[in-house]
Amino acid sequence: MNDFTRQTQEFFSAAKDARIPEQVQAIAEDSVSKARETYGKLNSVAKDNAKVFEEATVAAFASAKSIGEKVLKNTEANAEAVFDAAEAIARAKTFPELIQLQTAFVQKQFTVAGAQSKELFELSTKLAQQTFETFNSAATKSFEQVKKAG
Repeated sequence: MNDFTRQTQEFFSAAKDARIPEQVQAIAEDSVSKARETYGKLNSVAKDNAKVFEEATVAAFASAKSIGEKVLKNTEANAEAVFDAAEAIARAKTFPELIQLQTAFVQKQFTVAGAQSKELFELSTKLAQQTFETFNSAATKSFEQVKKAG
């Protein structure tokens, strides 16, 4: 048997009868209890934050969906206007009438496009602000909960 093995056996032999001081046991138990309590609080906060994040994500998705629906509605209206104008132009009897119909259509579409762009910009701004506020509120709530838990 080498020296290291002998020393190790002697150490374990002496240690088997050694008692852990009550004070050390109390500190260890208290530490485990506090760690479990902190974990419970942080776990609860994490679950709450996951719910808040999900709600914010749903709000962001709803905003994107609203914008997409508006773009689709505008596209449909513009396509209908093009077909209506094409039908009217196809029925034109004279070149000046054709030019007048074409000019009227282009002028109307510039006005419509301007209104649609303004409306889409306002909707986008409103929805972006709502989404930002939702995420900001969620982040603030999350930080406050983590602060309380700690």
